[in-house]
Amino acid sequence: MATGRTHRPATRSRGIPEATVARLPLYLRALTALSERSVPTVSSEELAAAAGVNSAKLRKDFSYLGSYGTRGVGYDVEYLVYQISRELGLTQDWPVVIVGIGNLGAALANYGGFASRGFRVAALIDADPAMAGKPVAGIPVQHTDDLEKIIQDNGVSIGVIATPAGAAQQVCDRLVAAGVTSILNFAPTVLNVPDGVDVRKVDLSIELQILAFHEQRKAGEEALPDGSGPAVAAREESTDQGPDGDVPAVMPA
Repeated sequence: MATGRTHRPATRSRGIPEATVARLPLYLRALTALSERSVPTVSSEELAAAAGVNSAKLRKDFSYLGSYGTRGVGYDVEYLVYQISRELGLTQDWPVVIVGIGNLGAALANYGGFASRGFRVAALIDADPAMAGKPVAGIPVQHTDDLEKIIQDNGVSIGVIATPAGAAQQVCDRLVAAGVTSILNFAPTVLNVPDGVDVRKVDLSIELQILAFHEQRKAGEEALPDGSGPAVAAREESTDQGPDGDVPAVMPA
């Protein structure tokens, strides 16, 4: 079984930090919206606000691309769209396979945003023999027995895993062995991959749990007008002393 790290080092060969790479799609989305409205130029402040970052960070990110804008004018929208698209590799066609055509896999297959962003769903693959030949989003599902041949025939380097957690690592190993070097993982498990293979994990349950944490925290901070309430109660509880006059230690769950 393949083992190793789950991502590449913090910087790319051209010296662009991973944090900057992660923000480029945000800038591209905002710039594409401006382009569709025929906006010719945009200031760093306006673009930063649209992308949800601060303008100093945006200017630093663009400096890695060699783009500095024009004082008093801003950035050329169309040129930045091209520049970021080129940097992200979106000026070429990327064939993608989706493995696991359950509800989530089928939803991904039907997502229209792939084609408009430079990604072509080359094949849909599932382990269920009953699914073989059934069209999903106009593409016939193929059986996992043919996974390696499908990848080689279509020159696929990006795979999407939407299988149950128990099957994900085996699918990952087969994808990597067949030549896939980038994986988008929707399965609720951590994948082990060899050096040179990138994995991006999308876990909706984790994102919801993080939101639940923030909701609970906001609720705890809403004290009543008389000064009582969850926040006050929590502070009082945390200062209760033990039998020896010490604040009791927090015990692990």
